[in-house]
Amino acid sequence: MSDMDLFDDISNPLDSVEEVLHGNEWVYDRPTDSEIIVQASSQRSHYRMTFLWQEEYGAMQFFCEMDEIIPKKRMDMAGRTLRKINERLWLGHFDLPAEARTPVFRYTCLFRGAQTSGIEHVEDIVEIAMAECERFHNVFALLATAPSLTDDIIDLVMTDHGGAA
Repeated sequence: MSDMDLFDDISNPLDSVEEVLHGNEWVYDRPTDSEIIVQASSQRSHYRMTFLWQEEYGAMQFFCEMDEIIPKKRMDMAGRTLRKINERLWLGHFDLPAEARTPVFRYTCLFRGAQTSGIEHVEDIVEIAMAECERFHNVFALLATAPSLTDDIIDLVMTDHGGAA
C-alpha cells in the first residue's frame, strides 16, 4: 500500500474545528488553510489554542497555551514537575518551551477517514486539553507566582482530591 493510499480519504479536520469553535461562540483566526488560533477562557484561566493541520501526514497538532509565565529561576523545578504531571496523563503532554516559559498542553492525532475527523473527535480533544489545564492550573500558578516554593508543596498541590470544598 502506498502512502497516497493511506491518506486519500482525509479531509481537513480544521473544518470540524471551526464548527466546534462556532458552537462554543469562541472568536478565532484562520490565517491559512492549515492553522487556526483561538483565545478561550475558563473559570480559572485564559488559553491560547492553536490547531495545525499537516496534510502530508494526515495529522493535526493541537496546542493549548496557558497564561502563566514561569520565572527562569524555577525552570528546573518546573521540569521536575512536568515529568510528574506527564506521568499522570493518558493523552497528550505538557511542555514548557525554554524561551517562552509558558506551559503548553500538546497533543497530536492522526486523522484517517470519517471515524476520526468528525466534530465529536475535535470536541473530545478540546475538552481533554481544557480539563487537564484546569486540573493542573494551581500547580502552574504556584510555579509562576509563589514567593517561596518546595517540591513538597508542589506534590501536595498535585494530589488528586475527591469531592469539592
